[in-house]
Amino acid sequence: MAHHDQAGINDSAAHQRQDESGQHSPSRRRFMKHVGMSGIAAATASAGAGHTFSDEGRQSDRANTQAATGDTHRVSLRINGKMQQIDVAANVILLDAIRDRLQLTGTKKGCDHGQCGACTVHVNGVAVNSCRSLAVMHDGDEITTVEGLADGATLHPIQQAFLTEDAYQCGYCTAGQMLTATAILADKRVGTRDAEVREAMSGNICRCGAYKNILAAVQSTRGKV
Repeated sequence: MAHHDQAGINDSAAHQRQDESGQHSPSRRRFMKHVGMSGIAAATASAGAGHTFSDEGRQSDRANTQAATGDTHRVSLRINGKMQQIDVAANVILLDAIRDRLQLTGTKKGCDHGQCGACTVHVNGVAVNSCRSLAVMHDGDEITTVEGLADGATLHPIQQAFLTEDAYQCGYCTAGQMLTATAILADKRVGTRDAEVREAMSGNICRCGAYKNILAAVQSTRGKV
């Protein structure tokens, strides 16, 4: 028994000496390989002007590849009052067209499944999840993103209310919250009571839990839009 214990100690010491001498053990090689690949990924991302290996980056790369091969459709969109024409593949979602092709990055990519509301925009005055809608379906549509709320340097009342009521923390969900809020304030079918506003806003998730302040911002804006 003592012999086996001593053998185990000797083996451990040998592995340690190998690691210290530069002869990498399998676990060390795996670690160094992981670090090396991470470095390559970071360098490639920097060289690629902001492109990453995220799902968003892969979708953008597919769209660019399809654009290069001619497998695209010309779509005309009136974005924040300005007509824009873009060539997109048939499978490009509206969210990616807004962010990647039009560079309106205020609209956020959250869950990508229409459940968090971070990607909310107005399409012909209706709040929609832009991650669940294809860009080619909106030829000729009027689209408003968070960049289109302000009037020049003058904030939209809902934007001012979010500042006044401190209705955000990390701010990632804020754009979607604001677009949903402006839509329900303009919708006569939505009641004015707190419970009714909460229900109407329930499709927008705030992971920071600023719901009380968001509700206060919405209610304080009532009658101003």
